[in-house]
Amino acid sequence: MTEPAVALHEVRFAYRGGTAVLDIPSLHVARGERLFLHGPSGSGKTTLLGLIAGVLSATSGRVQVLGSDLGAMGSAERDRFRAAHVGYVFQMFNLIPYLSVRENIMLPARLSKLRRARLGDAEPNAEATRLAAGLEIDTLLDARIGELSVGQQQRVAVARALIGAPELIVCDEPTSALDADRRDRFLELLFASVAAVGSTLVFVSHDLALAERFGRTVALGQLNRASQVAAA
Repeated sequence: MTEPAVALHEVRFAYRGGTAVLDIPSLHVARGERLFLHGPSGSGKTTLLGLIAGVLSATSGRVQVLGSDLGAMGSAERDRFRAAHVGYVFQMFNLIPYLSVRENIMLPARLSKLRRARLGDAEPNAEATRLAAGLEIDTLLDARIGELSVGQQQRVAVARALIGAPELIVCDEPTSALDADRRDRFLELLFASVAAVGSTLVFVSHDLALAERFGRTVALGQLNRASQVAAA
C-alpha cells in the first residue's frame, strides 16, 4: 500500500495547556488527492492546517507528512521540511512587506534547494512571472506588498505556495477575497499545477459550493471530537 501524504492518529492540540481545540482520532490523505475541508468558525480548520504544515506541534498523537513524523522534529527542522515540501497559503497571507511581489513569490525557491531544483531549467524569476500571469498579478511584480489590495495579496500568497512544485499544498481560505471569475481561474491554475507534478492538495474553505470540484470532502466538525464536546 502506498504511504499516505498525510496521516494523523489520535492527534490532540491545545493552546498553552488549555482545553483541546483539536481531538482527531484519524485522518488520512492519499498522495495526489484533492481534499476539501470545511467547517464553521472555531471548528479548528486553521489549527489543523498548522499541524499538517508543521507550523504547530501536536500536544499528543502522531502527525506524519510525506512519510516523516513531524512530532520527532524540532522547530527548526520542521521549518526546513515545510520550506522544501509544503506550499502553504496562510489565511493572513504572511507576506514580507519590505520585499516586492516578485521577491515574495520567489522566496521558497531561494530558501530551499529542493524547491529550486524542481524548477529544472526555468529560473525562479521566469517561474514567478508565469505564476503571476496566471493569477493576473504580473503587472504588479515590482510593487511592494503594502501597495496591493487584499485580493491581490491573496494571489501573491498563492503564487508563492505553488513555486517549485511542493509535494503538498495546503490552502487556508484562498478564494475568500476573489470574485467569482477570478476564483474560477485561480482554481483552474491551482488544479493544473497540482496535477502537473502529482502534488497533494488540502484546501480549507467555508464555501461549500466549491466542494464538488474536489475528490473528497471532510466536515471537520464531524471529525474533531473537541468541537463536538464544545457544541454539546
